[in-house]
Amino acid sequence: MIRGLVLLLLVLVLIGAGAIALVPGQIEKGMNVVEPHQPYAISPRASALHQQLVVGDWHADSTLWKRDLLRRSDRGQVDIPRLQAGNVALQMFTVVTKSPAGQNYEENATEASDRITLLALAQTWPARTWDSLTERALYQAGKLKDFEARSPDDLQLVVNVDDLERLMQRRSGGERVVGGLLGTEGSHALDGDLGNIQVLFDAGFRMMGLHHFFDNRLGGSLHGQSGDGLTDFGERAVDEMLRLGVMIDVAHSAPAVVEDVLARGEAPLIVSHTGFYGHCPGPRNISDELMKRIAAGGGIIGVGYWAGAICSDSPADIVAAIRYGIDLVGVDHVALGSDFDGSVTTRFDTSELAVLTDEMLKAGFSEQEIRKVMGGNMLRFLRDNLPR
Repeated sequence: MIRGLVLLLLVLVLIGAGAIALVPGQIEKGMNVVEPHQPYAISPRASALHQQLVVGDWHADSTLWKRDLLRRSDRGQVDIPRLQAGNVALQMFTVVTKSPAGQNYEENATEASDRITLLALAQTWPARTWDSLTERALYQAGKLKDFEARSPDDLQLVVNVDDLERLMQRRSGGERVVGGLLGTEGSHALDGDLGNIQVLFDAGFRMMGLHHFFDNRLGGSLHGQSGDGLTDFGERAVDEMLRLGVMIDVAHSAPAVVEDVLARGEAPLIVSHTGFYGHCPGPRNISDELMKRIAAGGGIIGVGYWAGAICSDSPADIVAAIRYGIDLVGVDHVALGSDFDGSVTTRFDTSELAVLTDEMLKAGFSEQEIRKVMGGNMLRFLRDNLPR
């Protein structure tokens, strides 16, 4: 009988181990979806131009998932081999630390149960991450640093202007190395402690989103309940970010928060992944007037690839959203902000970004406009705003 119990226990252990290995991948396959499609036909002109571009993306949540980003995967939308195939030079990796149950664009309660806790358990994250949002951010940053340590020829982290210039020199010399930057998807990752801004800065974070899908101690979310502007804590947090040279992302912040940050007038803002309300009216996008004010302050706006932001998701529709943005705020303030691996469905992954270059040419964009939007504006912004 004892032998039978031992065998049963062994079977249960093996079943549990198999579930731990398989379940995270199955979860992601259902959330980060690339719609099946035939290979895109890219014109020779577009293909040649795309290889000359500095391509950059302001937003991808790839470190959230249990994947080795050094290996090409059949799930998700981003990994290093696919970034290289898409000629991506600069990728902002944004860490998600909390996501409310029932998440939606209209209204979410701060007190809603957190889905990332369950995901962390399913993906066997270390125990320190189970009840600390700061530790979740640090853990994901550690994963990216591990990828760099394992394959420095393929990934280089960028935390200051010297790193950025070294990356560009390497790429000019023919290396296919990808520059990785770290950002937060919401400043609830501070765990309510202003000192954690320094902790995250020291860990390599150079962009901090103020909000995600719910109100936090800094103020109201675009998808929260209060609609409030910056709190006293939020004002002090913004001041500390600016003191350290952290770039501020207001992609999920309530309009009142955006107005409060703009009123401080101390640094240009980022809207890392979004659409334009006048092009796609809906709860995901802030007003065109606020977008113009962000641009007037030297800010930059990353256009997303999913229907919630641009009301469709074909390459031609993405380019139409980009054209609307250029006409609204000027070509120097429009960039790419995919939201890849952020639980969105897209028509292509990052290896296929040449399709956007192709569609821009078809739509009559000049080569100068394409160079700026595809990554030149991001490169300029980083040169101007990363620490020296």
